[in-house]
Amino acid sequence: MKHYFIVVIALLLPFFSFSQEWITDFDEAKSSAKENNKKIILVFQGSDWCAPCIKLDKEIWHTDEFISYAKEHFVMLKADFPKRKKNALSETQQKHNDKLAEVYNRNGYFPYVVVMDANGNVLGSTGYKKTTPKVYIDILESFKN
Repeated sequence: MKHYFIVVIALLLPFFSFSQEWITDFDEAKSSAKENNKKIILVFQGSDWCAPCIKLDKEIWHTDEFISYAKEHFVMLKADFPKRKKNALSETQQKHNDKLAEVYNRNGYFPYVVVMDANGNVLGSTGYKKTTPKVYIDILESFKN
Protein backbone atom coordinates (compact mmCIF):
# COMPACT_ATOMS: atom_id res chain seq x y z
CA MET A 1 0.00 0.00 0.00
CA LYS A 2 2.84 2.36 0.86
CA HIS A 3 4.49 1.82 -2.54
CA TYR A 4 1.21 2.41 -4.36
CA PHE A 5 0.87 5.79 -2.62
CA ILE A 6 4.42 6.80 -3.59
CA VAL A 7 3.81 5.85 -7.23
CA VAL A 8 0.59 7.86 -7.33
CA ILE A 9 2.34 10.91 -5.85
CA ALA A 10 5.22 10.58 -8.31
CA LEU A 11 2.79 10.44 -11.23
CA LEU A 12 0.81 13.45 -10.06
CA LEU A 13 3.76 15.65 -9.08
CA PRO A 14 4.33 17.11 -12.58
CA PHE A 15 0.73 18.35 -12.65
CA PHE A 16 1.19 20.28 -9.43
CA SER A 17 4.45 21.91 -10.44
CA PHE A 18 2.77 23.98 -13.15
CA SER A 19 0.04 25.60 -11.09
CA GLN A 20 -0.20 29.37 -11.15
CA GLU A 21 0.78 30.97 -7.86
CA TRP A 22 -1.87 33.61 -7.15
CA ILE A 23 -1.61 35.97 -4.21
CA THR A 24 -4.71 37.69 -2.83
CA ASP A 25 -3.02 40.17 -0.48
CA PHE A 26 -1.64 43.38 -1.99
CA ASP A 27 1.00 43.96 0.70
CA GLU A 28 2.27 40.42 0.26
CA ALA A 29 2.42 40.93 -3.52
CA LYS A 30 4.40 44.16 -3.16
CA SER A 31 6.78 42.56 -0.70
CA SER A 32 7.36 39.57 -2.98
CA ALA A 33 7.85 41.83 -6.00
CA LYS A 34 10.47 43.89 -4.14
CA GLU A 35 12.29 40.81 -2.85
CA ASN A 36 12.38 39.13 -6.27
CA ASN A 37 12.75 42.22 -8.50
CA LYS A 38 9.49 41.50 -10.36
CA LYS A 39 6.50 43.46 -11.57
CA ILE A 40 2.98 42.79 -10.28
CA ILE A 41 0.07 41.72 -12.43
CA LEU A 42 -3.21 42.57 -10.70
CA VAL A 43 -6.21 40.82 -12.26
CA PHE A 44 -9.76 41.94 -11.55
CA GLN A 45 -12.10 39.12 -12.43
CA GLY A 46 -15.56 37.74 -11.89
CA SER A 47 -14.63 34.07 -11.77
CA ASP A 48 -18.17 32.70 -11.79
CA TRP A 49 -20.06 35.14 -14.01
CA CYS A 50 -17.73 37.02 -16.39
CA ALA A 51 -17.32 35.08 -19.67
CA PRO A 52 -14.25 37.04 -20.85
CA CYS A 53 -12.66 36.52 -17.40
CA ILE A 54 -13.19 32.78 -17.66
CA LYS A 55 -11.73 32.78 -21.19
CA LEU A 56 -8.69 34.79 -20.08
CA ASP A 57 -8.15 32.36 -17.23
CA LYS A 58 -8.35 29.33 -19.53
CA GLU A 59 -6.60 30.72 -22.64
CA ILE A 60 -3.77 32.64 -20.94
CA TRP A 61 -3.36 32.26 -17.16
CA HIS A 62 -3.59 28.45 -17.13
CA THR A 63 -1.32 27.74 -20.09
CA ASP A 64 2.06 26.16 -19.42
CA GLU A 65 3.72 28.90 -21.49
CA PHE A 66 2.31 31.74 -19.39
CA ILE A 67 2.77 29.96 -16.07
CA SER A 68 6.45 29.27 -16.65
CA TYR A 69 7.05 32.83 -17.90
CA ALA A 70 5.15 34.44 -15.03
CA LYS A 71 7.09 32.49 -12.39
CA GLU A 72 10.26 34.25 -13.52
CA HIS A 73 8.89 37.74 -14.26
CA PHE A 74 5.69 38.56 -12.37
CA VAL A 75 3.95 38.35 -9.03
CA MET A 76 0.35 37.37 -9.77
CA LEU A 77 -2.27 39.16 -7.65
CA LYS A 78 -5.95 38.27 -7.98
CA ALA A 79 -8.94 40.39 -7.01
CA ASP A 80 -11.97 38.19 -7.59
CA PHE A 81 -15.57 39.39 -7.48
CA PRO A 82 -17.74 36.26 -7.60
CA LYS A 83 -21.53 36.63 -7.56
CA ARG A 84 -22.71 33.15 -6.55
CA LYS A 85 -23.18 32.60 -2.83
CA LYS A 86 -21.29 29.31 -2.92
CA ASN A 87 -18.20 31.19 -4.21
CA ALA A 88 -18.48 34.12 -1.81
CA LEU A 89 -15.24 35.46 -0.39
CA SER A 90 -14.63 36.10 3.27
CA GLU A 91 -15.75 39.54 4.43
CA THR A 92 -12.10 40.51 4.95
CA GLN A 93 -11.08 39.43 1.45
CA GLN A 94 -14.09 41.16 -0.11
CA LYS A 95 -13.19 44.43 1.64
CA HIS A 96 -9.58 44.04 0.49
CA ASN A 97 -10.69 43.51 -3.12
CA ASP A 98 -13.13 46.44 -2.93
CA LYS A 99 -10.30 48.69 -1.74
CA LEU A 100 -8.09 47.55 -4.65
CA ALA A 101 -10.94 48.28 -7.06
CA GLU A 102 -11.39 51.79 -5.64
CA VAL A 103 -7.77 52.57 -6.44
CA TYR A 104 -7.01 50.52 -9.57
CA ASN A 105 -10.37 49.76 -11.24
CA ARG A 106 -12.67 52.71 -10.66
CA ASN A 107 -14.63 52.01 -13.85
CA GLY A 108 -15.40 48.43 -12.83
CA TYR A 109 -14.02 46.70 -15.93
CA PHE A 110 -13.88 42.90 -16.01
CA PRO A 111 -11.51 41.38 -16.69
CA TYR A 112 -9.07 44.17 -16.02
CA VAL A 113 -5.35 43.46 -15.91
CA VAL A 114 -3.06 46.04 -14.33
CA VAL A 115 0.73 45.81 -14.55
CA MET A 116 2.49 47.71 -11.79
CA ASP A 117 5.87 48.08 -10.17
CA ALA A 118 6.68 46.76 -6.72
CA ASN A 119 5.43 50.00 -5.12
CA GLY A 120 1.99 49.77 -6.74
CA ASN A 121 2.58 52.38 -9.44
CA VAL A 122 0.59 51.53 -12.59
CA LEU A 123 2.71 50.85 -15.67
CA GLY A 124 -0.13 49.82 -17.99
CA SER A 125 -3.40 47.95 -18.24
CA THR A 126 -5.32 45.70 -20.58
CA GLY A 127 -8.20 43.24 -20.60
CA TYR A 128 -9.22 40.10 -22.42
CA LYS A 129 -7.82 39.64 -25.90
CA LYS A 130 -8.41 36.61 -28.10
CA THR A 131 -4.74 35.84 -28.70
CA THR A 132 -1.92 33.47 -27.89
CA PRO A 133 -0.08 33.39 -24.57
CA LYS A 134 3.08 34.64 -26.39
CA VAL A 135 1.30 37.73 -27.74
CA TYR A 136 -0.34 38.40 -24.37
CA ILE A 137 3.05 38.15 -22.66
CA ASP A 138 4.43 40.67 -25.19
CA ILE A 139 1.58 43.07 -24.34
CA LEU A 140 2.30 42.77 -20.60
CA GLU A 141 6.04 43.15 -21.19
CA SER A 142 5.49 46.33 -23.21
CA PHE A 143 4.25 48.03 -20.02
CA LYS A 144 7.52 47.31 -18.19
CA ASN A 145 9.56 49.74 -20.35
